[in-house]
Amino acid sequence: MKKTAAFLIIALSAGLAPLAAIVPNQPAPAFTLKSLDGKTLALSELKGKIVVVNFWATWCPPCRAEIPDFVEVYEQNRAKGLEIVGVSVDEMTPQQLRPFVDKNKMSYPVALVTDKILRDYGPISAIPTTFIIDKKGIIRHAEEGMMDKQTLTTLFQKLSAEK
Repeated sequence: MKKTAAFLIIALSAGLAPLAAIVPNQPAPAFTLKSLDGKTLALSELKGKIVVVNFWATWCPPCRAEIPDFVEVYEQNRAKGLEIVGVSVDEMTPQQLRPFVDKNKMSYPVALVTDKILRDYGPISAIPTTFIIDKKGIIRHAEEGMMDKQTLTTLFQKLSAEK
């Protein structure tokens, strides 16, 4: 894990282009993560919802800047079928990450990155990187860089309206 995270940091700072990337309109890779609360987060259990998978880090200024928008959109749309999964690429324990999550009022589930999800969704060449998965489990949007509230809301509304 440390080698993977170290490579990610080196790749980000060197501006390396991804060797391959997930593109929209492909099935989202399955994942099972353990949230900071100890709950299991499995993509298979979120079918029928619009799922936002956001790779981020505490030391990343654009990541920190987008958190309030993610929280607001999540709170407004959770009951309407939105699920956000924050995947932290920080090298720390859940106990070390918890104060940051609490301070930033991150009400959506947060988990630490695993080699598997990083490999399956990567290579990730920048953070934040966000994937939006439709109700059928298809990646419909992938974006490197900060995502604002309007973009997130518009994509959720569009995908929610689909049958």
